[in-house]
Amino acid sequence: MNKALKAILCILLALCACFIVYKIIDGVMQPVRFNKEVDARKKVAVQQLKDIRELQVAYKSVNDRFTASFDTLKQFYKDGQMIVLMQVGSKDDSLAVAHTNEVKRANRGITDAGLYKLYLQGDKNLVFQIQNKIAVKDTLFKSRENFDIDKLDKIPFALEGEVPAEVQNVEMDAIVKKVSGVDVPLFEAKMPWKSILNGLDHQLIVNMVSELKDQGRYEGLQVGSITAPNNNAGNWE
Repeated sequence: MNKALKAILCILLALCACFIVYKIIDGVMQPVRFNKEVDARKKVAVQQLKDIRELQVAYKSVNDRFTASFDTLKQFYKDGQMIVLMQVGSKDDSLAVAHTNEVKRANRGITDAGLYKLYLQGDKNLVFQIQNKIAVKDTLFKSRENFDIDKLDKIPFALEGEVPAEVQNVEMDAIVKKVSGVDVPLFEAKMPWKSILNGLDHQLIVNMVSELKDQGRYEGLQVGSITAPNNNAGNWE
């Protein structure tokens, strides 16, 4: 074997060795990268489920029930109003509390609405609570610059064409169920992992989902439950 051929073989062997080492390292790092991406996507999906929960609770405070319709939730956010309890003055301000008691004695039977009228007329040294109606969109998520109500029903990362259309949307349901003889409104919203993790390693997703199934757990993220009342908790909490 001449020197040129031996040199070529040595180079080929070195390249093969480098390739094998690369594949070994890549095989070790693949689950690490996968888990890191799972954590990042989970954070986004959990925030969206929390938003759904917050909006559902606000909707129920006005309508005494939850809704299974995202269109209804979106309309409620855009055009609805909710009652909020406004605290005027501080109960820790002894002078203001004493002044308020004097006003009540001088105006027997005066309600908080009456105190509010006096407050608007210029008496700012009053302490009381009053219910006000405020537009939902001026109350919820107001500080969230990137909040988009029109995407509330879309699962993050479940891009069109990548997963079937039926699993691109958040699954949501709402019922009224008898619990200890009492009608209890319940709701749930779900996102399957196979949609949240769209585009990642298929086998690692299969393994993750299979493990959850074996444990008898939902194969995704869920908030609330229509089968077992849980105070609207999320399964990540």
